[in-house]
Amino acid sequence: MARYINPYTDFGFKKLFGEEGNKDLLIDFLNQLLPPHHQIADLNFRNPENLADFSTERKAIFDIHCKALSGEKFIVEMQKAKVKYFKDRSLFYITFPIREQAQQGDWNFRLEPIYFVAILDFEYDEAEEIRKFRRDVSLKDQDGDIFFDKLHFKFLQMPLFNKKENELATKFDKWCYFLKNLESFDQIPNILNEPIFQKAFGTAELANLSIEQRAIYEENLIQYWGMKSALETAVEEREIEIAKNLILLGSENEFIAKATNLSIEQIKQLRNEIKKN
Repeated sequence: MARYINPYTDFGFKKLFGEEGNKDLLIDFLNQLLPPHHQIADLNFRNPENLADFSTERKAIFDIHCKALSGEKFIVEMQKAKVKYFKDRSLFYITFPIREQAQQGDWNFRLEPIYFVAILDFEYDEAEEIRKFRRDVSLKDQDGDIFFDKLHFKFLQMPLFNKKENELATKFDKWCYFLKNLESFDQIPNILNEPIFQKAFGTAELANLSIEQRAIYEENLIQYWGMKSALETAVEEREIEIAKNLILLGSENEFIAKATNLSIEQIKQLRNEIKKN
């Protein structure tokens, strides 16, 4: 029986990072991603009225919109499933806080910095040679120099974060370790036994939820595992189809195993099925 919430659920994510009483958790997490000149002292949560609620995405994507008192705007998302045109969608969403800054009358077009932070429970980098856990993206010129320092994307592909407790070197590492493993912890690890994480663990403890909160969380958890199961089934079906095509092309079992996540035994079974047909 889990002791702590799953942060990849809508309830879990917003319980940790989307409540007024816990905004110090979000501030601390974001400050590990931000450069020194954009560090946050305080922030306010916002309800983006102009951003349409794309209901087809709501079960897969949860977001928090906030603005630092110093002016920076943030969209912080937790995505648990791939969406089509992921990069296009990220760019589209960032246009809303840009347009919100437009002023009537005589306006000089000065913009406040905007950050889009996406915590991803999947890998969007499919090419082996470019797979990166963290991607910091900004507008640069042909020499790699920053052209515009007010538009930034931060992408965290959580399945690619594999550091162990003894490998955590920074506060950012600790936050990623916390998010990646929270549901599996049965107590606070020594390396996370400091005030900000003590509060995060207390917030995430299931025993501290009310009956109503627990019901909402359990419904969210069922949705999460249902979506994960559907995605894993779809991936396996795609890999089986790829393996069948490679078998028909005369590929060896070892090569097919490397091209897919199927075992040699599964590939042998597919060969037998193809022969029977």
